[in-house]
Amino acid sequence: MTAAIETHQLSKYYGNILGLNEISLEIQPGITGLLGPNGAGKSTLMKILTGQLRPSLGRALIWGEKIWNNFALFDRIGYCPEHDSFYEQTTGWQFLTGLLRLFPFSSAEAEERAERALDTVELLADKDRLIRGYSRGMRQRLKVAQALAHDPDLLILDEPLNGLDPLGKRKIIRLIKDLKNERRTVLVSSHVLPEVEALTKDIILIHQGKILASGEIHTLRDLIDSHPHIIALRCERPRQLAARLVAEPYVLKVQMGGQPDGLIVETNNRDRFFSLLPELVTDMGLAVAEITSPDDNLQAVFDYLVGK
Repeated sequence: MTAAIETHQLSKYYGNILGLNEISLEIQPGITGLLGPNGAGKSTLMKILTGQLRPSLGRALIWGEKIWNNFALFDRIGYCPEHDSFYEQTTGWQFLTGLLRLFPFSSAEAEERAERALDTVELLADKDRLIRGYSRGMRQRLKVAQALAHDPDLLILDEPLNGLDPLGKRKIIRLIKDLKNERRTVLVSSHVLPEVEALTKDIILIHQGKILASGEIHTLRDLIDSHPHIIALRCERPRQLAARLVAEPYVLKVQMGGQPDGLIVETNNRDRFFSLLPELVTDMGLAVAEITSPDDNLQAVFDYLVGK
């Protein structure tokens, strides 16, 4: 499959400050999450990919074409910036139709597309309100609408869920996931890891301008096999089970949990632990009420890789 986005040793300097450090990536069609804390380099990368910044070193390509000053390419890209940049005295309708007229659309087609995009993000009823009177969530949805309105093949969404209430987030997440079914390419950034987990399993972890890891989340977990995993159990006779578990070489630590039947296990081989646990509890005649892995999520992977 041909990569939609490629970067080769991509770097960006702001004077003596390093924004991106020799980033090399291939991003395939579909949804890819770009994860990292604030200041990690997410917005810098996205601004290079949308032609707003010129790389200091290296190359960035979209569908094999250079980006900088390639104006024909920009018609196929939709961009939702992190920060607002509105004409506050215009209405949502005027703002969106005005942007669409920058494309080779007739007035009628621009209005049709604006209506469809506003309806998609549930702003059609507020289209004639001045943007200065929009709430933060409404402004965020308007940014998503303008990124979608011209039907781009590639969408680059910088923190698109910021400022949305839980219901609004669910709706935008569903909208973004639907774009994958339309065979578009979506690069979406966030510093809130559960949000990206809800969108996609294909992720890129970026920190201090460097790519820490990229790939499918379960593949990334293989990078930290030596990282201890915490597993919580609730069972009958937890002390007897603890005595058996401490004898296993893959169990690093066992302690009693907060509840009378609770047990917390730390292991450096999560797969081996879960494969042998059923046999062990069966041999002991124990009934296990609950098994959870508190750090079995993207947050644990991210925190470990950034050295927290």
